[in-house]
Amino acid sequence: MFDVIVIGAGVSGCAIARQLSRYKASVCVLEKCEDVCEGTSKANSAIVHAGFDADEGSLMAKLNVRGNEMMDDLARDLDIPFKRNGSMVVCIHKEELDGLKTLYDRGVKNGVKGLKILSREEALEMEPNLSENVEGALFAPTGGIICPFELTIAMAENANVNGVDFRFNTRVEDIRKGEDGFWHLRTNNGEYVSKYVVNAAGVYADKIHNMVSADKMHIIERRGDYCLLDKQVGGYVSHTIFPQPTKYGKGVLVTPTVHGNLLVGPTAIDIENKEGTATTAEGIDALTAKASENVRNLPMRNVITSFAGLRAHLEKHEFVIEEVKDAPCFIDVAGIESPGLSASPAIGEMVGNMLRDKMNLTEKDNWIGTRKGITRTEGLSVEEMNALIKENPAYGTIVCRCESITEGEILDAIHRPLGARSLDGVKRRTRAGMGRCQAGFCSPRTMEILNRELGLSYEEITKSGGKSNIVIERTKGEV
Repeated sequence: MFDVIVIGAGVSGCAIARQLSRYKASVCVLEKCEDVCEGTSKANSAIVHAGFDADEGSLMAKLNVRGNEMMDDLARDLDIPFKRNGSMVVCIHKEELDGLKTLYDRGVKNGVKGLKILSREEALEMEPNLSENVEGALFAPTGGIICPFELTIAMAENANVNGVDFRFNTRVEDIRKGEDGFWHLRTNNGEYVSKYVVNAAGVYADKIHNMVSADKMHIIERRGDYCLLDKQVGGYVSHTIFPQPTKYGKGVLVTPTVHGNLLVGPTAIDIENKEGTATTAEGIDALTAKASENVRNLPMRNVITSFAGLRAHLEKHEFVIEEVKDAPCFIDVAGIESPGLSASPAIGEMVGNMLRDKMNLTEKDNWIGTRKGITRTEGLSVEEMNALIKENPAYGTIVCRCESITEGEILDAIHRPLGARSLDGVKRRTRAGMGRCQAGFCSPRTMEILNRELGLSYEEITKSGGKSNIVIERTKGEV
């Protein structure tokens, strides 16, 4: 029995959970996967949008700009990487220059600060690798880059420290209103009861909504393919480079990441499969062609991995954050596609305030608003590294050679709140396995550590929960 149940541990669900953790209320997050950040939140552009693209007056625009404004303080409080590298929308056709002015005017009305329309010469001076066809660009200095894994995990950890309960591998199968007036949620792991339910289920938000409402919702799964390039070309551009947007979204971007890679994507392909995250040759070819229109001589030979994510697209292209009319005490947080990552702190604030007022919640006296991230060895001086190793020898053992991740960092990832229990859980928290070899060398050693620290047999260790086991059976007996 809980006061509030949040369905979904993506970036929106975790932002809501963190905000609710401020108040005297029992809160639980139900997540069908084995960890937070397993859906849309783990496969996106890692961009903090400035806020000039969404329609003036829309909830999407309001929450984008507010979330952008909140990001500096949130990154500081939660000890996560965030950089305001600025973004550029590139125009390569002279007859479309008026489109930059349209975006500029919309951004000003939305409250975006510092916007400037650049000439061809100014744009090329800022980004020498832009297409030779560039005619001008819109520059937004408030645009930024962030790590979506670390943001989501940090908010979840902070919520958990403040009393929010997380139940993983728990899929909601049915929801009904009981005679007692409470919501009863049947799951694969038993029944949960709550006064209020928040539906933050990403591409499954329509399925959850349709369990309780006669006014049906339909989410379109929009797949986006990405390519991640090696760090040796991470500085090919310094700003986030967008094409002019279309009805399918902001287009294929080229951007540095906070960890020094170069990211290219996404495509926008509507499908009918809520788990359809397989990349295709056609998608990657389209991505490369589109990106090359705005950035010349893209070093695509340096791709180290490709992946795809799904956006929860609603036909009206607007966030839906409201109490369902025919289902009192049930709140939808649906259609959270781009700029959902940017807006997530503001989404958490909005839903938290909504429930605070509806439930007459009072703030805790002992709420903890900060969180210390994993100790990183990257960038430490020899003296600092020696001191760390002296304190904990595990920091002297390199496990992931590509990213120089130590055993000490992996141990921290496993034993901190909501710690890692899979190879991907370790990877998203530490970057072990995200380098050039894509876990080819470090996976066996990481499995040894998971085996030792969690008491999991090798047959039980998975890549990302479920049936993604690495070791199926033993070919030889125990020695």
